[in-house]
Amino acid sequence: MTETLLDDVWVRRYHDGPGAHGPGGPATLVCFPHAGGSASYFSTLSGLLRTSHRVLALQYPGRQDRLRERCLSTIDELADEAFTALEPLMGGPVALFGHSMGAMIAFEVATRMKRRRGLDPAALFVSGRRAPSRDRDDEIVHLGGDSALVAEMKRLSGTDARVLDDPEVVEMILPALRSDYRAVETYRYRPGPRLGCPTIALTGDDDPKAGADEVDAWREHTSGEFRMHVFPGGHFYLKEHWTAVADVIAGQLGRARPDQPR
Repeated sequence: MTETLLDDVWVRRYHDGPGAHGPGGPATLVCFPHAGGSASYFSTLSGLLRTSHRVLALQYPGRQDRLRERCLSTIDELADEAFTALEPLMGGPVALFGHSMGAMIAFEVATRMKRRRGLDPAALFVSGRRAPSRDRDDEIVHLGGDSALVAEMKRLSGTDARVLDDPEVVEMILPALRSDYRAVETYRYRPGPRLGCPTIALTGDDDPKAGADEVDAWREHTSGEFRMHVFPGGHFYLKEHWTAVADVIAGQLGRARPDQPR
C-alpha cells in the first residue's frame, strides 16, 4: 500500500513514522474523533507514537478544511464512508482508536471489516464511550436549541470555554456539532457476530457519559482479549493522560500478533 492510495479527503497524517505497511509490518493506528471533533485532536498522540507506528486520523465532513461539505448525521453513514476511505490499508495490520462518538464509528468500521473483508483489526481501542449494547434513553441534546448544545460542550470540557463564548466560532461549529449529536444519540446497536480482535476500553473515572459498568460491557462484543483502563478525569480525560494512553496503545500493538489478510 502506498501513501498515494489513501483518501486524502478523509485521512490526515501529522508526523512521519515507520513507512512499511504490510502483513509483516507494524500496525497502522487510525483515530476517530469525538462529536464536534476533528482530526487534529489526535496530533499529540501521533507525535508520541511516531517512532513506532504510523498514526492516521479521520477528518469528518463539515469541519476545518471540510467545513463546506454536508455533514453526515448517522453512525452508519460515517462508518460506511470511513471504511471505504480506509480500505487501501487493509492489506496490512490496522488498529482502530475512537473517542466517544469516534468509538462507535471505529466499532462499526471493525464490524464492516469482518463482514466485508473477513478481517479483524489488530486491536480496537474504545475511549470515553459505553458499549454499543448499552443504550441511554435520556440523551436528546440534538433536539434542543443551540444554547443546549453549547452548554453540553462546556459541561464535558471538550472545548476551550473561551472558544464557546465567541458567537462567530459557535455559529461555525454548530452544524457539525448538532449533526454529530444526532448521529450518536440516535444510534442503536444491531446484534451480530462478535469481533475477534483484542478490545481495550479506556475511560475517565468521573465521566458522566460512560459509567464503569457500561464501559466494561465492551467485553461482550469480542471473543478476543478484553482489558479496561480507568484514568483520573472526566469525559475528556485524554487531555491530561496522552502519554499514558500512548503507552497502553504501544504496549498492546507491540505484543499483539495481528490476523493476516485472508
